[in-house]
Amino acid sequence: RVHGGLFFLVPFDIEPKLKIIKMTSVKLNNGQEFPLVGFGTWRSGPNEVANAVSVAIDSGYRHIDCAQVYQNEKEIGDALKLKIGTTVKREELFITSKLWNTRHDPKDVLPACQKTLEDLQLDYLDLYLIHWPMAFENPNDFTVLFAKHENGRPKYADFPIEDTWKAMEKLVEAGLVKAIGLSNFNARQIDRIMACATIKPVVNQVESHPFLNQEKLLAHMKKYDLVMTAFSPLGSGSSSLIEHETVQTIAKAHNKSPAQVLIKFHTQRGVVTIPKSVTPERIVANLSVFDFELTQEELTTLLALNNNQRFCVPQFEENGVKSARDKAHPEFPFNDEY
Repeated sequence: RVHGGLFFLVPFDIEPKLKIIKMTSVKLNNGQEFPLVGFGTWRSGPNEVANAVSVAIDSGYRHIDCAQVYQNEKEIGDALKLKIGTTVKREELFITSKLWNTRHDPKDVLPACQKTLEDLQLDYLDLYLIHWPMAFENPNDFTVLFAKHENGRPKYADFPIEDTWKAMEKLVEAGLVKAIGLSNFNARQIDRIMACATIKPVVNQVESHPFLNQEKLLAHMKKYDLVMTAFSPLGSGSSSLIEHETVQTIAKAHNKSPAQVLIKFHTQRGVVTIPKSVTPERIVANLSVFDFELTQEELTTLLALNNNQRFCVPQFEENGVKSARDKAHPEFPFNDEY
């Protein structure tokens, strides 16, 4: 269910030719409109993220994806403060953030959300996600990503995801967030949340691109009217997707960049995506995907590239061997097929 309706001007000082971008959105199961292309802030350093967010808003982005663990929400908040009331109204923006693994204890959920709101200088979030289904021990310090064992592995905690979800629901009831959702949850974990939820999740944010098309998970989510958000749509720094011959060929056929084709791969299927860049020209280009359509044959060809390759699983090296850092966690989501 893709809906048009919002038009934004790209400033001519960013792109020489003034261009009107038609931003489309999907409707969430609570009625909110969710812009199909958002601006990702993962791995954007404190010295560059504020300017990148400012450029993104000037370029027409209205969906900004954040997380406490990215350690840059204060700088994003500075950019939002400058733009809200001048370039945009608060209600025109859709701001997402995420509860980190160390705050799964139900009593820690509210303080974590309040910390994010304070850093972002906002009164409410449009969407708040459980970042991962895995609970870690709380180091009682927001600047520490996780407490570690002597070998460097995270110290895990045991808080059922159902209990964490009930605490998330209280944030909606308190008016601190408009909607709540999931991130990196597999189908079985989604089922558990749906079985206990009074307030339904609206989104599950997962890694997705043609090498990991997530078609089985997407079909499962549609049963519950959940929208998929795809992170790392360009391959998270790996050149293997951007330089793939199939992607290059389709890009040339449409006179578009490979990145624009990879973003269109999602938006045309109603999947929200959150590409990240700190380069003004690329920030603009990543949003310029609503003026062309992939053919059904092109979509089918891109879907056929699937090999279940993940770029974004935290790794741990021990005795010279790398493996998934958290594969021993009872809630590690990738032990299941999807």
